[in-house]
Amino acid sequence: MVAASSDNPATLGGASSLILGIVALISLAFTNIVGIGMALLFGSLAVTFAIIGLRNQASRCKCVIGLTFGALPVLYFLFLIASFG
Repeated sequence: MVAASSDNPATLGGASSLILGIVALISLAFTNIVGIGMALLFGSLAVTFAIIGLRNQASRCKCVIGLTFGALPVLYFLFLIASFG
């Protein structure tokens, strides 16, 4: 008999926000190639999943790192809008 998985969407918030935050930073580094939209998309998703993970008491360390890494591209985009808009 197969054991049931203990993972559900609420517990995966930390890991997904960490991965999306790292991808957001990498795509921000290659903004000239992939554009700012990919960094903004991955950063926004990382921040969203980090907040969900923090509310559901998921692994806090991964959530905070994902929140930080995801917030950097979003804040960079807002800074560009404020500077040149």
